[in-house]
Amino acid sequence: MNVLDKIVAEKRKEVAAQKALFSIDQLTKMPDFDRSGISTAQRLKSSVLPGIISEFKRQSPSKGVINDRVDVMKVAKGYCEAGASAISILTDEPFFGGTIEDLQRARPHVTCPILRKDFIIDEYQIYKTKAIGADLMLLIAAILTKEEITHFTKVAHDLGLEVLLEIHNEEEFRQGYISEVDILGVNNRDLKRFKTTIQNSIDLSEVLPKEQLKISESGISTTKDMAELIAVGYKGFLIGEQFMKHDDPAAELKKFMTEELV
Repeated sequence: MNVLDKIVAEKRKEVAAQKALFSIDQLTKMPDFDRSGISTAQRLKSSVLPGIISEFKRQSPSKGVINDRVDVMKVAKGYCEAGASAISILTDEPFFGGTIEDLQRARPHVTCPILRKDFIIDEYQIYKTKAIGADLMLLIAAILTKEEITHFTKVAHDLGLEVLLEIHNEEEFRQGYISEVDILGVNNRDLKRFKTTIQNSIDLSEVLPKEQLKISESGISTTKDMAELIAVGYKGFLIGEQFMKHDDPAAELKKFMTEELV
């Protein structure tokens, strides 16, 4: 069993436990369930600067602990003030050290859209995503059927959430892509072997729809990387570890955004 399989197996247990404690009806009565979402897609499309979705991530299966010393509220607020197009917050605890409470703590303090970064495998999680104040949710093609992606996207849109569909290779694109998703993300990290290269996004750009809003995720560490990816059609970038490995992630984002594209 590879790492991704282990994560999904654990997630199924987690969702079953959550369902037993808190119903969908209860989720719809939470204060943030009726808030109007902020569009990440529109922010990326209208940005004159490279659109960066900056991530709060304490740890990962491949890197172990990255930064468990900083406060999510302070980092999220700093990211937004530094010019992030959106903020990504990991809410998976066993493998990434994140929690639902991290996103809930950040929400009142930022005006940026928030991406809930997790492993969505059940419709229940979509209602949970809306209830905790997220604006955008992640769907990972590697763990879902096309029918699930279609259904989950419709449910998300009905609730006022945007959808980021993540693929890792051409096979996942062919089998899982639907044009209804708001953003298509290419993850440069192989979730089975956890190796990373931006060449993955460059190679895939040749087969992805030109009209689809696209971002590149993982392994982006320089403005040179961004320039190469912009040249082949990417409008935004999800960057986490590059910022989180520092004591002040928001300051690193600000510094990164002032560097000239080369």
